[in-house]
Amino acid sequence: MVHSSNEPLLIAGGGIGGLATALAVARTGRAVHVLEKASRFGEIGAGLQLAPNASHALARLGVLDAIEPHAVYPRRITWRDARSGKRVTTLDLGERFRARFAHRYVVMHRGDLLDVLLAGCRADERIVLEPSQEVVDVEDRGAGVRVVCAGGATYDGTAAVAADGLWSRLRSLVHPDGDPVAARYVAYRGTVPVGELWEGVGLEDVTLWTAPGLHFVQYPIRGGELFNQVAVFRSDRYRAGGDDWGTPDELDAAFAVGCDAVQAGIARIRRDRHWPMYDREPIAQWSRGRLALLGDAAHPMLQYLAQGACQALEDAVVLADALAAHDDPAAAFTAYRDQRYLRTARVQYSARLFGEIWHVGDVGATLRDAMLATRADDDFAHIEWLYGWRP
Repeated sequence: MVHSSNEPLLIAGGGIGGLATALAVARTGRAVHVLEKASRFGEIGAGLQLAPNASHALARLGVLDAIEPHAVYPRRITWRDARSGKRVTTLDLGERFRARFAHRYVVMHRGDLLDVLLAGCRADERIVLEPSQEVVDVEDRGAGVRVVCAGGATYDGTAAVAADGLWSRLRSLVHPDGDPVAARYVAYRGTVPVGELWEGVGLEDVTLWTAPGLHFVQYPIRGGELFNQVAVFRSDRYRAGGDDWGTPDELDAAFAVGCDAVQAGIARIRRDRHWPMYDREPIAQWSRGRLALLGDAAHPMLQYLAQGACQALEDAVVLADALAAHDDPAAAFTAYRDQRYLRTARVQYSARLFGEIWHVGDVGATLRDAMLATRADDDFAHIEWLYGWRP
């Protein structure tokens, strides 16, 4: 069966990047059809950090005000030694930060952001949302594309965007570079109701705890109702292709070095699921003909800069602008790539570097901490290039 919706832009993937792209493109007057493989539109995971560059994109999408009821605006990001508890450095997120970057720093639940984007899409008659359709192929037909789904359904459109995530099936049609690269680190995530928190927990900050080979992040989400925690460590049992590494006993052994505050948090981390960490080498080829990559399908990155969703939101706005400026989708996709690939490559490499800085051994950590000791809390020089982006 062939479906047609007045030759819309077809988007494979209904996560944050896919829905943001649908909103951005629909606001230029185009019809959009989003195909999501899951039976419902939703997000896995909990906490999400949105720096000002993401807020600029959300403002362009017309949904920035809608995240307000779900958002928490931390006062600062504080980096501490996970073993001693001592402060390493702080980034002040107050008035000077907002004056510099025009928006506050936001932390919230991933699901809440997706729900806001989903509501925006449902309110726009130019957007069709269809779950339970996994896109497995895209055929470029010169004047348009045909998207093929796992169940045999096909959809015709003007062009297609692969927003199908880290393990994108469509990436190989544009740049066949195999599987993502394992970082040998694993993350455990979970939330705790604020009413069940232990003494001494800070609810006004994002707190980063680091030690050699591990880190632990904590911050409130869902308007302050939940406390989000992420514990990450390097697994000595890593084996390519194996699934028996990064286990709960390794988690406990790695964080046994933590101070009392870290131990209290780790004791409340869920152990029924964990996430191995992956990224890819940056690429310059983001499109082929009428098919383009977006978000993690184009530039998956490690989480150390908290920029995965932020960069997907940037992609969405830039892609919509390019499609509005070019009659030929292939030319639009090339223009989109030209504006994005060097920036996202820098973010990918910088995320790797930050991970190395956080997880460095004792001698390196001593030197690192000594260098950061004199840094002012409102020194934004090192993040200007990242947070200062404007659409």
